[in-house]
Amino acid sequence: PGLYIFAIAGLVAAAWVILGIAREKLVWSALLATVFYVAVSVLARGIVPAAFQKLVVSPNELTRETPYIRKHIEATRNAWGLDKVEGRDLSGEVQLTMTDIKANAATVDNVRLWERDLLMQTFKQLQEIRTYYDFVSVDDDRYTIDGRYRQVHIAARELNSASLPTRTFINERLTFTHGMGVTMAPVNQVTSEGLPVLFIKDLPPVSTISTKLTRPQVYYGELTNDYVFVGTGQQEFDYPAGDQNIYTKYAGRGGVPIGSFIRRVLYAFQFGSLKILLSDDIKGSARVLYRRNVMERATTAMPFLDFDNDPYLMITDGGQLKWILDAYTLSDAYPYSQRTADGTSYMRNSVKVVIDAYDGTVDAYIAAPEDPVVRTYAKIFGGIFKPISAMPADIRRHVRYPGDLFRIQTNLHATFHMTEPDAFYHREDQWQIPGGLNKSTNENPFMRHIIMRLPGEKNPEFIFMTPFTPRGKDNLAAWMVARMDGDNYGKLSVYRFPKQSLVYGPKQIANRINQDTDISRQLTLWDQRGSQVIRGELLVIPIEESLIYVQPIYLRAEGGNIPELKRVVVAHENRVVMGETLEEGLNALFGSGAAAQTRTSVQDSLGALGVEPSVVGNGLPPAPAAGAAPSGAPSQLLQQAQMHYDRAIAAQRAGNWAEYGREIEELGATIRALRAGKN
Repeated sequence: PGLYIFAIAGLVAAAWVILGIAREKLVWSALLATVFYVAVSVLARGIVPAAFQKLVVSPNELTRETPYIRKHIEATRNAWGLDKVEGRDLSGEVQLTMTDIKANAATVDNVRLWERDLLMQTFKQLQEIRTYYDFVSVDDDRYTIDGRYRQVHIAARELNSASLPTRTFINERLTFTHGMGVTMAPVNQVTSEGLPVLFIKDLPPVSTISTKLTRPQVYYGELTNDYVFVGTGQQEFDYPAGDQNIYTKYAGRGGVPIGSFIRRVLYAFQFGSLKILLSDDIKGSARVLYRRNVMERATTAMPFLDFDNDPYLMITDGGQLKWILDAYTLSDAYPYSQRTADGTSYMRNSVKVVIDAYDGTVDAYIAAPEDPVVRTYAKIFGGIFKPISAMPADIRRHVRYPGDLFRIQTNLHATFHMTEPDAFYHREDQWQIPGGLNKSTNENPFMRHIIMRLPGEKNPEFIFMTPFTPRGKDNLAAWMVARMDGDNYGKLSVYRFPKQSLVYGPKQIANRINQDTDISRQLTLWDQRGSQVIRGELLVIPIEESLIYVQPIYLRAEGGNIPELKRVVVAHENRVVMGETLEEGLNALFGSGAAAQTRTSVQDSLGALGVEPSVVGNGLPPAPAAGAAPSGAPSQLLQQAQMHYDRAIAAQRAGNWAEYGREIEELGATIRALRAGKN
């Protein structure tokens, strides 16, 4: 109402001034009109609203604000794509068994044991080969390798001209023009030395899998910030081969012909180098390649779009290298929607940009045709955008849900999953993303790509996942995923745990790992002078309707840069084990290893009584009534101990944990009776 009154006062003041002009009393009319306008403004937009807020709204805030809270929730969920999030409730009380682990082999086989920052160090030491090659980033992706759906790390081996032994015009601009190939490693495999298994490696790139490289040259990438000339009188360095160097000739359509004298003059002026004009090698079919950084190339071509910070590389079925960039349409004008720090209130991943690493061809595909902003751009810039259906199938299989958008959506959903104004106002069920426990990277360690079979689904999928804990608490409340494969691309789902029961969160599991005496003793022993223990990210792995936690442990020599994977910690509920491999840890937690641990504990207890475990017979009397105090001769008590132990193991294998607990209690009572009789 104050705005309406303010607008009417403006009209009245204007009429007052006009009347003053007609009566030749402009000065007084203008002065009085101004005083009137300011007074009404202060009253209508300041004093009255403040008094109304204090005297009327504040005492009845929830009732008065409910319509506006409802609009705020609805607008925010629509503007940020949260209105389509699918929710599902989980029991959270499922006791996992080895049968569950085997049924989710696709998930377990793709548990990421290598962190990207540590793997980058290893790649640099083992696969850069020459000082002038460099790895800029390691990306997550998925491939069907020899018939299996696998998650891999992939990194482009780019040319770093700043590291050339001799930095001359010929070396920097004519001879060393491109990078060479990629290094690819599965996320979960380790050699006997604790190093990553390499699917694609060396120079020229050698592949040990069905995915091959036929055109490995990288002329356009994340590190290529300088211009170069191809098709010149100088040979282009391709890759080293022993004592010899292999050269190549650029055969792509990238760049601009520069053979004519006029163009050489213009480009010499643009790049500020007279050598371009004076060089005898730049002539004929020579071409200049510039704007080779893929991010700069995309933003120059489409400056009206915003781009995700993580371009990623993929290998096509034909063995070519392509960069994929996610582009956004933004707005700060969506009414009632929650704004980010920079004022954005609406965001869509509307465009997928594909850039060829060899010739720099830029293709833009509309990924969100329902977005009105990108539809408007498509009408303005006709012919720039293609429908997503026109994207080649082998490229589309590697499209990812963008990380920057998912981070904003998860942060917002932590609050805006509460759709009722009452709950939203009280913040009674607000969530948060767990804080990072590993400070070796700036990224949130709990927001990760993973291949897994979602609850209720038949096939494994490549997803983006993050867990939630209640605000100010450490137990787990839910986890959210962005799906990426096939027709499920772009679907968001949230899996909620019951509020009335405890599901251990990452911090609680980390504390249990720290408190495990065997694990702490081993890590302290390793972390002595001459070596450094690096505790990897604590991975949250959903299995069926429950969770397991996995934490890789690395060892790095003092002064060295090659971390080696030495142990894997696996946790489920209140049980924590450490093995040399993930398989060993899972076996100790769910398989025969768990039974062996229990058997050892029982035998140690019996041995403490001075009785050899071998004397315990298999002819067992009937089980005593539940709760009855164990009695009888020592030999009978030993038989009862063996019986309770065997039944506990059988219950454990069957996944009957209630029965398992009862039998263990009976076993403890029997052992105490034996100790009392011995004393």
